[in-house]
Amino acid sequence: MKIDLSSIAKSINRELTEEAEISLSSFQSRLGDFPIVRKAPVVFHIRNEENAAVFLDATVDIEVMIPCARCLEDVRTPIRFDIDKKLSVRDEGLVDEEMEEPDYLIGLELDVDKLVYAEILVNWPMRVLCHDDCKGICKVCGMNLNKGACSCQRTELDPRMAAIQDIFNKFKEV
Repeated sequence: MKIDLSSIAKSINRELTEEAEISLSSFQSRLGDFPIVRKAPVVFHIRNEENAAVFLDATVDIEVMIPCARCLEDVRTPIRFDIDKKLSVRDEGLVDEEMEEPDYLIGLELDVDKLVYAEILVNWPMRVLCHDDCKGICKVCGMNLNKGACSCQRTELDPRMAAIQDIFNKFKEV
């Protein structure tokens, strides 16, 4: 969805509230494609101060399906963040001073989906777990250890002791 900011950019000390739907159905990045399962409309509070700057304030509240870092089961992850932008009013339109060329601003038009995408990218969680005591997956067979135990050998040998282990194995054969 796009919001036309021309009326607010040309009106000194005017305030406007605009509700916009997020049309993104998934978040795509180099990490993968993550479906957005819940999204609330974004309510933008836009104000022009002294015809020098336009301020955008909004809160985004979405839920994304992200795989658990240990067991790879999908986890419904809430992502909530605030958008707080200051746009300078220029002859050619609005300019974000923090970014060289923002793709969410085209003249006096705000592309809500591109702005939300950029903010999701910045606010993406570092690590998602299905629960704090997640057991993960077996390194040998790949079974989810939260659902049950597997029959694989779990003792991991220190690689520095491999030569000594070979000696013990030779003595067992004798």
